[in-house]
Amino acid sequence: MKIVVLGGGISTERHVSLVSGTSVCRALRSLGHKAIFVDMFLGLEDYAGPLEAAFEAPDGFCGSVAIEKEAPDLAAVKASRKDQSPSRLGKNVLEICALADCVFLGLHGADGEDGKIQAALDLLGVPYTGSDCLSSAMASDKAVSKRIMESCGVLTPKWSEISYTEADIPALRDSLPVPCAVKVVGGGSSIGVALPDTREELEAALRDILQYGSRVIVEEKIQGRELTQPVLGDRYLSTIEIVPPEGMTFDYVAKYQSGALAARELCPAPITEEEHKLVGEAALKLHKALGLSVYSRTDFILDREGRAWCLEVNNLPGMTPASLIPKAAAVEGLSYAQLCEKIVLLSLEERKKERC
Repeated sequence: MKIVVLGGGISTERHVSLVSGTSVCRALRSLGHKAIFVDMFLGLEDYAGPLEAAFEAPDGFCGSVAIEKEAPDLAAVKASRKDQSPSRLGKNVLEICALADCVFLGLHGADGEDGKIQAALDLLGVPYTGSDCLSSAMASDKAVSKRIMESCGVLTPKWSEISYTEADIPALRDSLPVPCAVKVVGGGSSIGVALPDTREELEAALRDILQYGSRVIVEEKIQGRELTQPVLGDRYLSTIEIVPPEGMTFDYVAKYQSGALAARELCPAPITEEEHKLVGEAALKLHKALGLSVYSRTDFILDREGRAWCLEVNNLPGMTPASLIPKAAAVEGLSYAQLCEKIVLLSLEERKKERC
């Protein structure tokens, strides 16, 4: 198949997306597919040949990328593009996608997970991986997905939705409960997330998070074990436990860096079969309630009483070889390349159903 793997983009999760996208592209090429990697924001600005011939590129346009310790400098990325138009789609992105048999969405964050690119591809009639535009939009909005959790009976911490400005911070500092979790509604990779324990930390968190968005959810902080539950197709896979470094939270550095700062990811999680079933069925229920398809990953806290508190769902979770869904798939006997191909095949079936 001719497959365009879209990655990069202009979200705060750009670095993660670049690694996901290029890794997926190489994996699909190893199985004989004519896969090419295209940065959604930069497009094919360095390619001068016929578009159809792009699928014959010997390296699939897969460059050398890595996840940095800091979030990307998006202003520098924007300044680097030759086309300085306001478009968030780079040169020939839609045109090359229209020539593909499928578009693999290796995107994360804004423009990728929020349903926008899915809607554009729907209008083009081009099949893509993962969930449709409406389900993606609902899942990526933490406030909307919280409402769906409550409506379908999935346990979630007490929460409230707040839109604020700099001028509102002093009043919020004095009125919001602490300790708590503050999360920008469209964020991911733990960017735009804070876990303040004091009012001073809450004030600092609200100021810092404003750079990522002015609409947030404030959530009760639940103590317990951090679990994440992948769903693939119509069933849940092995549960994974995430153990942050001593004295640290599971933040951007703990997620993506190696060594002493990295979190440990235990797959399968050392939990009972009953706990695995509890978390798995809750993740699958939410997956279906949101109308998600193909794959997703849902995060939980398992408290001392054995209750699984759902925090959020990821409709386009990380797909680097070291990411969580590939680890759970490996327990099922699926290699990384096989998982990437299975996602393509399941997605093509899903798009056919939607056209009927």
